[in-house]
This record gives sequence, structure tokens and C-alpha cells, in this order.
Amino acid sequence: MRRLRAWLGAAAAVGLAAAGTTAFVAGNAQGATSALSNRWYAAAPYLMPLDNDPPNPAAIMDATGLKAFQLAFVLAPNGGGCSPTWGGTAAVSSDTAVQSVINTVRGKGGDVSVSIGGYGGTKLGQACPDAASTAAAYQQVISKYGLHAIDFDLEEPEYENAAAIRNEIGAAKILQQNNPGLYVSVTTAGTADGTGWFGKQMLLEAKSQGFTPNNFSIMPFDGGFNGAASQTSALTNFNAILQSTFGWDQATAYAHEGFSGMNGRSDTGEYFSQADFQTVLDYATSHNMDRFTFWSLNRDRQCTPADNGGRTSGTCSSVAQNSWDFAKYSVKFAGATPPTTPPTSTPTPTPTPTPTSCKTAWSPAAVYTAGNEVSYNKHNWKAKWWTQNEVPGTSEWGAWQDEGSC
Repeated sequence: MRRLRAWLGAAAAVGLAAAGTTAFVAGNAQGATSALSNRWYAAAPYLMPLDNDPPNPAAIMDATGLKAFQLAFVLAPNGGGCSPTWGGTAAVSSDTAVQSVINTVRGKGGDVSVSIGGYGGTKLGQACPDAASTAAAYQQVISKYGLHAIDFDLEEPEYENAAAIRNEIGAAKILQQNNPGLYVSVTTAGTADGTGWFGKQMLLEAKSQGFTPNNFSIMPFDGGFNGAASQTSALTNFNAILQSTFGWDQATAYAHEGFSGMNGRSDTGEYFSQADFQTVLDYATSHNMDRFTFWSLNRDRQCTPADNGGRTSGTCSSVAQNSWDFAKYSVKFAGATPPTTPPTSTPTPTPTPTPTSCKTAWSPAAVYTAGNEVSYNKHNWKAKWWTQNEVPGTSEWGAWQDEGSC
């Protein structure tokens, strides 16, 4: 945080304390479900409710017994400002679409957490001037949806911005204080040695502010990982980092540690199967870890030749599976028993549709804004936000939405 604004931020936080607590109670009074146990929020897989062909959460609940969903992602507006939006485009204040998803989940006895940040886009910690205003923006989300849980997904490029991370950690601390019982997770990048330099700086920032969330979770994928053994090794190493940073013993560190995986094929071509998830789940439960989640339910279904073609997809896993296989590991972590399903069968091949015409070819020199369409590598792509020189298809979380082959 900017040192000259430290006192002002503290004063604003005091004012926010009363307002924030009142708003949280009001949100509950307006129809939010009673809180689930924290274990369900810790097990909630990520779901994009407005993008990547969102699946029906009610169908997932019926098929798996899952009760909690991690809705992603809340960002700053693409056009600038310190107010919460879904994906940079849909204002939380006027939202009805995500509210409908939440109502569906709660109507079946479940609940949601909301994740802020993620990869790409402008984060509120970058756009807001200090921790208090960042917290006020997030409080709008908590109050509107009557939330009992929130996730701070701090990764590239935001976590390379020390001022933004001060704002995010400071905001998380304010929200934790102003919303008693709020479940708070912090998710960041995973590396073979646990987490990288920026992840370690984030932990030091939390220590300096005296902030302890329910857990710090790492994402051990997209970093040269190869199956479950490499992931559990990273979790062991991250535990040592938590011990050395906060002065915790091993058991306390595991009680504040979480895992956030990626089901199927990762952005860099790593593969994580159902067996890998089971191995990591066994590690997490045997070490009494606090969280086990994955990215994402939008991908928790088998690809067809038409919608994948051997690449990472935002809407399917690129591995053989029944729909919602990976969600069942979250259900197990929560302490419930998912219903059984028949073994995976080889699906009937889907005929490849006739390609549509290709849009104008993508250019690294051109500036694109939300909605612009281009073609690249025999696929059409639509820009999610302002972008320049970002190659389409580099990451499912990047600026380009795949519209299919052409």
C-alpha cells in the first residue's frame, strides 16, 4: 500500500467495519441460504457462470452430490474504475444472470463462494487506490449475494504488482474482520518448490499485515508438472514455506494449506487423470489439509473430436471420462459419498461439422477490443477485452475466446 495513505486507509477501514457487518447480515436476510460447513466451501470447484459453455449446476448436484461452487471471476471494469464486475464486463450491481445461478444452487440446498482475480483482465487491487476501497468493492459482492465464502485468486500479472497485492491482502483482512465467519481462501501459482518468488512475497505481505486466511492454496500445474507425484511433492515443499514464513509447525501449516488442480489437459499440455486426483486427494486428507479444489467444472466432461482436436479446452477435459468425474473428488473431500456411475465407455464419434468461414487474420500489431473477431491457426477467436500482441489460444484464461474451427 502507498505509505502516505496508510493512516487514511486505516480510518476508512474503521468506518467500513460497521457498514460491512451490517451489509453482510442484510444480505443474509434477503434470502441467502444458511452457511454450509467450511469443508464444502473448501471443496468447491471453480465454475464460470457466464462463459465457457456453463453447465447446469443443478444437474451436477444431482449427479455427484456436490453442494458448493466457486464462481469465477470478479474483476475491475474493462473501461476502468473501482467497482466489481463479472469478467470485466457485467456489473455486479445490476446482475441477474449470476444471481439466477446462485438461486438455483441454493434452492437445492447448496451454496456458492465467489472468486476474485484469476488470470488475465484488470483486478480490483490494481484499479482501486487502497485496501479500504478495494474491500468496499468486494463488500458489494458479499452483500449482494449474501456470501459466506470468498476466494482471492492472486496470480499473473497482478501478483507481480506489489502495490496491488498490498491492496488485495489488506482488503481480505478487512473483509474477514467485517464479516464474521466468512471463509477466506487465497490461491496462487504453484511451482516444483512450492510457489515462486512472487508467491513468497505475497505470503510475506500477509505476514506483515497480520492476515491469516482459512488457507493459502497453490495451483501445481502449468509449471512442468507430471502427474500426482510432482503435485504432492510441491505441496510438501509449500508446507515448508508456510512453516518458515509464519513460524507454524507442520500440522498447523497443513491446516492452512490448500490444493487447486486442473482436471485433464493443462494449458501447457500436462495431463492429470482421475487417478492423479485420487492420489492428491489421499495426500490432502491424510495431511489434514484445508482445501481441495480444481479448475474447472466447465471442463469436467469429455471432449468430442469436434470440440477439442487435441488441444486444451475451456469446455472439456481432453481425457476419457464420464461427465462430472472430477467433481466427485471434491465431494469426497467434503466428507460425502458421491453416487456411483457405470464405467466410462468410448463415445460415439461426433462428425466434424463443416468449418465456418475464417475472419480476418489476427495481427500482433493490431489493437483489439471486446467483441472483435479474428482468425488464427484455422480457428475463429473473439476478444474478451482490450488486447494487443497476445496470441490466440495461448491460454484458456487469456484475452481470446475460441469460437471453433474455420
